[in-house]
Amino acid sequence: MNNNTNETQADPCLPGGLLPLEQWTLPQTSVHRSLKDAIRHALQQLRAGMSQTEEPFESMDQLPELSGTQKSWLVPEPDYSSQATAIACELKRARAEGSLSREVVCLVAAPFSGVEQALAHFSQPDQLDSSEASGETWRVISPPDTLLFDYQAASEWWDKQNLSLPWVIPELSDFWLRRLSGLALIKELFRRIANGSAGVGIVGCSSWCWRYWGHYLENAQMSPLSPAPMESERLGGWFTHRASGNGRSPVIARMTDDGSYVLPLAETSEAEKENSSKKRKYSTFLRDLAATSRGNPGVALAIWQRSLRARPDDDASVDDADEKTKRQHRTADCWVVPLAQLSLPTMPQSQESVTGFVLHALLLHNGLDEASLEAVSGVSGYQLSLVLSRLKRAELVIYDQSDEHWRVTAIGYPTVRRHLQSWGFPVDQF
Repeated sequence: MNNNTNETQADPCLPGGLLPLEQWTLPQTSVHRSLKDAIRHALQQLRAGMSQTEEPFESMDQLPELSGTQKSWLVPEPDYSSQATAIACELKRARAEGSLSREVVCLVAAPFSGVEQALAHFSQPDQLDSSEASGETWRVISPPDTLLFDYQAASEWWDKQNLSLPWVIPELSDFWLRRLSGLALIKELFRRIANGSAGVGIVGCSSWCWRYWGHYLENAQMSPLSPAPMESERLGGWFTHRASGNGRSPVIARMTDDGSYVLPLAETSEAEKENSSKKRKYSTFLRDLAATSRGNPGVALAIWQRSLRARPDDDASVDDADEKTKRQHRTADCWVVPLAQLSLPTMPQSQESVTGFVLHALLLHNGLDEASLEAVSGVSGYQLSLVLSRLKRAELVIYDQSDEHWRVTAIGYPTVRRHLQSWGFPVDQF
């Protein structure tokens, strides 16, 4: 696994690489900065100031949100295929180095980390050369239409999956329901993994699902891995990489309140620091965003999208042939609203105690249709409909018409997790 000692060599689609789950730690907040770091930061800010051409700074708080074209340019959708390749390369390197000996690897990640979507790409031909099983195509295993099995039926179902070939389960949450007859498929899978009859495989698992099964089958000792948390430097590099595709020059992003820079990241060499510190003042936005999102890339991306602003006339220059030349003379490509000024989802006030049961069930199962949600939460269909409607209006859940599932939203996830914890529900470690 990546020991994080050389971030410059890390794949930009998987910043920080993979690490043992027990080594995962929350990003620091700017208010918890060490004394030495705080003094250094303060001195750099005093030295930086603002260049004469940038003074006085005009507040940009009233700028409109990004247009569709601007969003596709500045915050494009994650490249899950490249993330899949990065994961495959990490696992292949770990096997070659001897730090990974298990035939079945378990990847645990918080919701919205992109692991599920990346693992779904393992069956595609472009993943073949990067796979651990050279010359073999990975087979993605999909859940059955029904999840209610007795143990005999569960064994027979797994017998039909041909685990002798390299296989991938993008999300383990899709294989169970939290009721007695809904546990058999996963219990049988773990039994086969434990006795070595499951072949070579990769199991992706939501951190909430793992919170349940990690305790239920503690003796399985899967030694799961997890993507490294997105601290500020990784977030900045990830945002820059995604927005700078196709040869575009690095994005310039500045705060709307004081003009301090968010992107491009501060230079790392001493000479570059000396030069840049004379003309640029940097914001703590990325550090605070990493803490607010708890290092979760999908959550950070959702908040980042909401925080960005642009001048109304900037959209016309995005596809201009002389874009690079023009951008050299522009103040910024986009502006960033401070986190304290953002309107983020909040939990609606309600006397109903069932809200927590509904939200917890959605996270445990990575989304559910209404019938399954009613079965595992114990909430009646009528009451469930009212609760989901209220949570949807609050941007805390969303209905996906493609599979008819309800899911917690990325932008609402921090509020949901915080409230579940305050209500006494068991939460994930992320």
